[in-house]
Amino acid sequence: MEKAAPKRIAAAVLNSLKGGVVPRVGLEYIAVGRGREIGALLRDMEIIADGGATFRFLVGRYGAGKSFLLQTLRNYVMEKGFAVMDCDLSPERRFSGTKGQGLATYRELLRNLSTRAKPDGGALPLILERWLSRLQSEVAAETGLPEGPVFDDAVRRKIFLVMEEVEGMVNGFDFARAIVRYWEAHRTGDDGGKSDVLRWLRGEYQTRTEAKQALGINFIVTDENWYDVLKLFAVFLVRSGYSGLLLLVDELVNLFRIPHRVTRQYNYEKILTIYNDVLQGKAGYLGVLMSATPQCMEDSDKGIFSYDALRSRLTEGRFSAPGARDMLAPIIRLDPLSYEEMLVLTEKLAALHAGLYGTEQLVSQEEAVAFLKLEYERVGAESHITPREVIRDFIELLDIASQRPGCRVGDILRDGGFTASAPAPEDAALHQEFAEFEL
Repeated sequence: MEKAAPKRIAAAVLNSLKGGVVPRVGLEYIAVGRGREIGALLRDMEIIADGGATFRFLVGRYGAGKSFLLQTLRNYVMEKGFAVMDCDLSPERRFSGTKGQGLATYRELLRNLSTRAKPDGGALPLILERWLSRLQSEVAAETGLPEGPVFDDAVRRKIFLVMEEVEGMVNGFDFARAIVRYWEAHRTGDDGGKSDVLRWLRGEYQTRTEAKQALGINFIVTDENWYDVLKLFAVFLVRSGYSGLLLLVDELVNLFRIPHRVTRQYNYEKILTIYNDVLQGKAGYLGVLMSATPQCMEDSDKGIFSYDALRSRLTEGRFSAPGARDMLAPIIRLDPLSYEEMLVLTEKLAALHAGLYGTEQLVSQEEAVAFLKLEYERVGAESHITPREVIRDFIELLDIASQRPGCRVGDILRDGGFTASAPAPEDAALHQEFAEFEL
């Protein structure tokens, strides 16, 4: 028997879903299907933990479950020791732009840096503090030295030894110097010095002169080099005890909406740079997962495929088809959830709802099937309805029933004037399949 969700978790899940957004917690109570997709992404995590790098696009229509899958993966890999950075693109956050939009994306990723101990973002200070404390413990165990100048020198040498791999990368020496500066501020209790290093790592210095004055480092994160700095973070995080770094970028459709062709192309060129870098083995311990709609990917005028170099790399082969997707390809396409999976999802939601309000379940399996038939028999449902809409409608039914004493979902379906329109000819096969599915 499944463990009941705590009421605060159940409330967060149901309120988020009813509002059309993906909850950050409690996804394990409603996860249904997507086994092949999750399996492919978890294999990617094994590659990352082994020192490799991966790049994937997650493609599906609005409400098809892209953000849900991203969030589920995010929560799972943090439990497995990965660090995660995530962000949604917007007009102010892109991969490239004349007004610092690329740097804005980097800052958002750093702001949302999360780990198992800090799952809601802002994990950078905690990562640094724990790493330095661990190094000091290791040095103390190895040398038996008491705290003092000699011990401090031993810790400093240990830091440089650990950071040796980072130093050999592009801009790695400056990155390593920043980490050492943090240690020096940590050792002396200089909170201002630690804050200066955190500002530098977050890309908050506007000029090199400002960084030079504060830290003695003549380098800053910019619109041009922010991805190189993320590669440094991936290696550093592994040296700090994490399994790897996963980057999650949602709402790629905001690039598709850029009105100026040249600006769009610059953004797609940045994606190509990252894609090539990852697949050519120039990055390590790094996973990149971006989500997009089919139109955002495939539109020949404004989509990612309008950039020929990306289209030639990402176009599917002629043997790929719905139900027979290549899960090793750069693009993972989300096919619709099956009717059986949607039925299981409604059962999970009904259990959450009952647990939250302390009532018996307000819907039987037969009533859930009737609800799904009503949803999917709407004209055009086969091509337009999404799990998000079905979930929102179902939670609304549960809420209405819970506010009417003695009422069940089946009563509302029968007495509330909800009648299914006759299926259109093109929906005949769908209608027949549901007739066979009916209990």
